Amino acid sequence: MPFHPAYPDHLTQRQLDDEKHMAAARVDGDSPLSDPIVIVESAPDWPDRFNEHAEAISQALTDVALRIEHVGSTSVPGLPAKPIIDIDVHVADSSAEQHYVPALQAIGYRMVIREPWWNGHRMLVTPQEAGRVNLHVFPADAPEPLRHLLFRDWLRSHPEDRERYAAAKRELARSTADHPADYNLAKNEVIDEIFAHIFSAPPSQHPSWPEPAGQHQDEMPEPDHR
Repeated sequence: MPFHPAYPDHLTQRQLDDEKHMAAARVDGDSPLSDPIVIVESAPDWPDRFNEHAEAISQALTDVALRIEHVGSTSVPGLPAKPIIDIDVHVADSSAEQHYVPALQAIGYRMVIREPWWNGHRMLVTPQEAGRVNLHVFPADAPEPLRHLLFRDWLRSHPEDRERYAAAKRELARSTADHPADYNLAKNEVIDEIFAHIFSAPPSQHPSWPEPAGQHQDEMPEPDHR
């Protein structure tokens, strides 16, 4: 299906890292993305867990955090997921790590991934025993965090695609349980199919679509690449 013309290429064309870049991105030992795949049914306490961590992050970062969002499968009620809370934190400049990394380390996070070539992304995690959180830091104008919000909101409001994604996750978790990289790659097909639905709809149908002052709702500015 054709994409709505309002969406720029830098948003619709997903960037994927290869193994070389993924290895180079690791900051502290093994990547958490190498953990065995365990999928559980949706839990009612996931929103509360997000709220608890979001409050701590907000207090630690104050005005450095421009936006804190619950993303990933645990943010979609009824969707099975790895029992890990994914949080996106939007900042003005993710390369200025001195403005947020020490404060996050002080509340228990550690940096595990740094990949400035991919949307300026940094990733920090909490210890497993604390109830795992993957905290993703992005520049506020990067396309990837907007993709996360569009995907989340679409699955929340479109049960057919939510069930399609759930079925794919369950099957792939069984077939690739000990090969996390294969699991993530195998999800790309169904994710791309769902994004085709997302990008065929006009931006005005998406609650998270940005509307800067003086700009029409069906337009999006080019990002400031960092």
